[in-house]
Amino acid sequence: MKKIAIFTLMLVLVAGMAYAKDYEMKKKAGEFDVAVKIDKNPPIVGDNNVSLEIKDASGKYVTDAKVSVDYSMPAMPGMPAMNYKADTELKGNEYKAKMNLSMSGPWSITVKIMKSGKTASMKFTVDAK
Repeated sequence: MKKIAIFTLMLVLVAGMAYAKDYEMKKKAGEFDVAVKIDKNPPIVGDNNVSLEIKDASGKYVTDAKVSVDYSMPAMPGMPAMNYKADTELKGNEYKAKMNLSMSGPWSITVKIMKSGKTASMKFTVDAK
């Protein structure tokens, strides 16, 4: 009986790791509320899908902005700085992009929202594995 209980517990733990929650964060960008989701938590070296929901001050989805995701890693000894940009595509109420993180370590990410001649941005850092 004890072996069955241990096996069941291990199965639950492994299944939980296989269905780990996406990386999620919410932050302000100027007058906008931005919810960011990355399909891997932690983000990985290689392709990571990013979804952005942007709402205005009244809580309505913003679907008429130009949104980009800039991601970079600073220069290190023997390695130049890396800077990349991913344009987004609007699908429903979400802006979608793909980031290809070329190596493990800390990446600085900036979401830029351009609407009505103004630009708002938010910054955060992820650690790619």
